[in-house]
Amino acid sequence: MTKYIVANWKSHNTLQNAEKWLDVFSKNYRPTPRLNVIIAPPSIFITPLRLLLSKYRIENVSLAAQDISPFPMGAYTGAVAADMLKDLVEYAIVGHSERRRHFHESNQEIANKVTEAVSAGIKPILCLDKPYARSQIAALEENDMEDMLIGYGPVEAIGLDIPESPEEVKVAVELIGSAAPGRPILYGGSINMGNASQYARIQGIDGLMVGSSCLDPEKFAGICGIIASI
Repeated sequence: MTKYIVANWKSHNTLQNAEKWLDVFSKNYRPTPRLNVIIAPPSIFITPLRLLLSKYRIENVSLAAQDISPFPMGAYTGAVAADMLKDLVEYAIVGHSERRRHFHESNQEIANKVTEAVSAGIKPILCLDKPYARSQIAALEENDMEDMLIGYGPVEAIGLDIPESPEEVKVAVELIGSAAPGRPILYGGSINMGNASQYARIQGIDGLMVGSSCLDPEKFAGICGIIASI
């Protein structure tokens, strides 16, 4: 079974640090066909990192956008349309709880982002939490879900170093799985080297989304190794 692990850098790093991160990661990571590694840097770093990935030729490592516009290319100042990214990334994160909270994104706006990603040939990683999981999935077009990954991230566990209990994660995964059957589900929320194995082994979990722990490339490579061994 294919496993996934996402490194969501959020709003961190400079270009110099981003390039150094990839260099250190490439020296510590041991690729395996069973694990797809997805790196989501700030959008301004996507192009230079794409060029570096071509140089390092690390197997099974892809780039993701942290967000995309809900609109196509056009008169939308400041927006980055999916079609602008289609030759640079394989995935796009949409609906992250931080986007919902700080940018007040609605279910329909997020559904529009999923549609834009799919139309551009980019696989969406739709982030959900229990309170809005069913309503968010209900807002999607059925055809847009075929290549979609789902990231489950309880709001109270993100950035607080207090992950949700495995029992609660299992309940949430069962809920999401019933609403979106057959879609890979990734857990995100205070993942680190000490707990990665425990959460990756939960039935119904197909991978992990890593936040603050991914900023250290050696630690992230270590987490990748843990997941690859499961």
